[in-house]
Amino acid sequence: MASHAENEKKPIYKKWWFWLIIVIVVIAVIGGSQGTTTNTQTSTQTAEANNQTTAVTTNETTQDKNNTTETEDTNVSKEYQNALEKAKQYSETMHMSKQGIYDQLTSDYGEQFPADAAQYAIDNLDVDYKANALEKAKQYQDTMNMSKSAIYDQLISEYGEKFTAEEAQYAIDNLD
Repeated sequence: MASHAENEKKPIYKKWWFWLIIVIVVIAVIGGSQGTTTNTQTSTQTAEANNQTTAVTTNETTQDKNNTTETEDTNVSKEYQNALEKAKQYSETMHMSKQGIYDQLTSDYGEQFPADAAQYAIDNLDVDYKANALEKAKQYQDTMNMSKSAIYDQLISEYGEKFTAEEAQYAIDNLD
């Protein structure tokens, strides 16, 4: 009877079934994203090219604009571009923290990108991590019926979501 009471006092991230769920979700996201990576990369590259072309001053010719865009696209290696695309997917689908995304990108059990490619992705990822923390907090509140205190602990845990204290507090302050 005492072991049952001790079991319930464990934080969620120390329970075996929690990690099983996390692994299943990560595998599902990775598997589901494999087929869409090329389309996403193509559309992102097209959007980036359009943005770069728009940013060129109006006194340059159209040919100069295209040359500038081509030069800028070739300066970033395909591995760096892939790391950035994968980071975007993790942010948009799983609402991960900056540290969580970096760890997933570099993990031997994850994407296995080199540290420099993962850092490039993190540095060039345009994400509101407070909004990601809030979305993740809503998931915990709705699907796992967790208290705000437990959600906060899970959001900042080094074994959990790895959000900053500021991001986690924003999420807690903005939960319904």
